[in-house]
Amino acid sequence: MVTKEQIIRWLRLTAQVMQDNREWLTQLDAAIGDGEHGINMARGFQKVSSQLPALADKDIGSILKTTGTTLLSTIGGAGGSIFATFFIEAGKETSGKQELDTADIAAFLKAGLSGVTRRGGAQVGDKTMVDALAPAVATFDRSLEEETNTTEALGQAVAAAQNGMKETTSLAARKGRASYLGERSIGHQDPGATSLYIILKALSDVVSQKEPAG
Repeated sequence: MVTKEQIIRWLRLTAQVMQDNREWLTQLDAAIGDGEHGINMARGFQKVSSQLPALADKDIGSILKTTGTTLLSTIGGAGGSIFATFFIEAGKETSGKQELDTADIAAFLKAGLSGVTRRGGAQVGDKTMVDALAPAVATFDRSLEEETNTTEALGQAVAAAQNGMKETTSLAARKGRASYLGERSIGHQDPGATSLYIILKALSDVVSQKEPAG
């Protein structure tokens, strides 16, 4: 089981790791976007982190939905909307829950992916966060079918997200600001996919009680 306290630690760790990787994300985005992704993600999750003490008595769904609405209001723009949607949809799926089993996590990851694809219209191969999220969801679903424990299932999902993130380097962007570059976007890793990987890895690290990797 993943407890509410672990969800709070996940979000706090995500804020820390986003801050730690702000310059890297900014450099990735400078190559194919407006160069603000790292700054925006760090700012958004710092705001989320500052609100966590006030959410300690809320259920997991409320915590995740508040995370989403906070990202939306703090980051703004298309990127803010997409990441906000992931957390808002995950929050709807976990409404009223104080802890999550493997099936609950599979459901909220799937809901997040569904919301993101509806909101942004991106599919695998478009060089977006979906290229990291979709394989992570598919891998976690397979782990659920195989009755893998939550810790191992998350580890496998993170590995799939990492592979998807790296594979965006060879893709031409078909969505977002990077799509204006067309073939010139090839050779650059997508910052959105990178942020999604960071978020999922933070969850895996908390659940497995590992120290965060840089």
